[in-house]
Amino acid sequence: MRKDVTRGLSHLLAAGIVALVVGALGATVGAERETTLEDLGAALFSDADLSLNRTTACASCHAAEHAFVDVRPTAAGHAASLGDDGRSIGVRNAPTVGYAALTPAFRRRHDGHYEGGHFLDGRAATLAEQAGGPPLNPIEMGMPDKAAVVARLREKPAYVEAFTRHFGDDVFGDDEKAFAAMTEALAAFERTAAFAPFDSKYDRFLRGEYEMTPQEELGRVLFFSPQFSNCKLCHQINAAAVGERETFTNYRFHNIGVPANAALDAANGRTGADHGLAENPAVPDGPAEAGKFKVPTLRNVAVTGPYMHNGVFADLRTVVLFYNKYNSIAARRQIDPETGAPWAPPEVAANIALPELTTGPALDDRRIDALVAFLETLTDRRYEPLLDERR
Repeated sequence: MRKDVTRGLSHLLAAGIVALVVGALGATVGAERETTLEDLGAALFSDADLSLNRTTACASCHAAEHAFVDVRPTAAGHAASLGDDGRSIGVRNAPTVGYAALTPAFRRRHDGHYEGGHFLDGRAATLAEQAGGPPLNPIEMGMPDKAAVVARLREKPAYVEAFTRHFGDDVFGDDEKAFAAMTEALAAFERTAAFAPFDSKYDRFLRGEYEMTPQEELGRVLFFSPQFSNCKLCHQINAAAVGERETFTNYRFHNIGVPANAALDAANGRTGADHGLAENPAVPDGPAEAGKFKVPTLRNVAVTGPYMHNGVFADLRTVVLFYNKYNSIAARRQIDPETGAPWAPPEVAANIALPELTTGPALDDRRIDALVAFLETLTDRRYEPLLDERR
């Protein structure tokens, strides 16, 4: 097992998130009690042997100690993940899998708009379907087919015992069934409170356990106010009330005019624009959906940069300024602070969600900083120390 994967697993143990013992083969689970399906999923999540070269696990791209994002350096910084072959670089920024279990299944709404699903274009309808994607992706974990993945599972007696107990004695009699069982176990682990603790300062504020600073409170008011930033238009699922267990996304898809990430494109050799939702096989009306990506959760947003589908922005304040440019006529607000040059043009110029982007007035620096401060309060308690590392 790779050292960085083992470190991630050690963090899980230290945090008391899962009861998991790693043996010589990385597959001895539940040594002191009966292994649950969640335990099995935890072992699979951190098992690099499920990749072609035995170097990459789910935990490599979704590190538990970093709010389930990838912080490994590549030729494109942290904008996308390094593949199991040690050379390939993904075309999109690996999103956090924190709170992902609360995502609704992909569907087309009665009004014709799409929502839900996993991956940035929603192409995996369910959490289990998403879990089955990376092992078979040639630029991620690189396994040639499901049979090859199942063969790796069969190498480890502890897996064989756990799979047969949870899925039946015949689970390994069919590769499709065994692979589906693996994805269900991974999904079960991702549904645990380890991924969605709802214990941020914001959650504690709602429960009367934390008092917002004046700056954080100003940011909270601005965030939810339709007269100002109106962030809640896209980043609130509970539209009826500002309540607990808010995931800060409506799970719909928009093109907000994000520029291309030239460094990422150069590193992975991509030519042409990323069309987002239009690349989802379940979406027939491609041109009308080009450039749209799923609204991400803002849970842990302050510690999960870089930002946007292609990791083009490094700093959270830059993201707020990017939104603000749509409402400001000031010359300085048309400058990307990370490049010192005017904001680059949209990667996809069609379908930009101007009605949603132009709902409020231009914000001054005090209000921009307040919004950033509020977004920082959405950080899970165990990740709050990471905020100091990013400041």
